[in-house]
Amino acid sequence: MSAVKSLDGNPDPRDEIVEHLPSMRAFALSLTRNGAAADDLVQDTVVKAWNKIDHFEPGTNMRAWLFTILRNTFYSDKRKSRREVADVDGSFAETLSEKPHHDGRLAMRDFEEAFARLADEQREALILVGASGFSYEDAAETCGVAIGTIKSRVNRGRARLAELLHLNADDSMEMTDKATMAVVNGMIPPGRFSA
Repeated sequence: MSAVKSLDGNPDPRDEIVEHLPSMRAFALSLTRNGAAADDLVQDTVVKAWNKIDHFEPGTNMRAWLFTILRNTFYSDKRKSRREVADVDGSFAETLSEKPHHDGRLAMRDFEEAFARLADEQREALILVGASGFSYEDAAETCGVAIGTIKSRVNRGRARLAELLHLNADDSMEMTDKATMAVVNGMIPPGRFSA
């Protein structure tokens, strides 16, 4: 199957959107902490990107453009939701379930609770740089801040996680989740943990 060509004969940038859906969903899930809300956020992002594809500059970073749309949509929705009252009777809370505990010093549940306690900006920076593999430059562009700001947020986020999880340099980390390891990586100097 060949790629669809745009009117000027170049590949249609819409074709590239599909390649980024898994990483967009992972980023959306880290922001929303809810699978259904993450799916809705990704869908809204794709619709916005599709409708505004003429604003995308060919040759630039499609992934960063999509993540910027997703991030801005999330924060816009978050601002709107502050005016709403949801789940007053607790019926939604009753349907929540907990992931199984992992063996080892750093259980996934402990990590998730500590990660949720980070400031939104620190959590976002750690997901982009640590778990999604963004460069500092791409993460800074996505968040609309300076590179130094992203580096600072990542550093402060990792330090806060280490503090919340009571990690020492000689602790062993036993985890199976690569994304979590990517976020935690760098909290203590390299080579200090055995994975």
